[in-house]
Amino acid sequence: MVKHVILWTLKDELTAEEKLQVKKGIKEGLEGLKGVVPGIVEIRVNIDGLASSNADLMLDSTFESEEALKAYAVNPAHVAVADGKVRPYTKLRSCLDYEI
Repeated sequence: MVKHVILWTLKDELTAEEKLQVKKGIKEGLEGLKGVVPGIVEIRVNIDGLASSNADLMLDSTFESEEALKAYAVNPAHVAVADGKVRPYTKLRSCLDYEI
């Protein structure tokens, strides 16, 4: 299995209320992909980081294999969420993928 972990920082120009709505939208969109995109074992988005955090939200996901992760990256349902709910609002993305 493969873990796929992403940390995002939202754009500075967003208000606190806008950031909250964006985070909720990202969570709903990405977590909604389980059962839609083949190969997802688990997918969670944490939007409630502590004040000491320097990222706004985190995707913690598990895939059946590296091939399943690669297929997820180009799956139209995932691309729609990424293009509609994530990329327009984020300024920084860090990713770590690893085998478990």
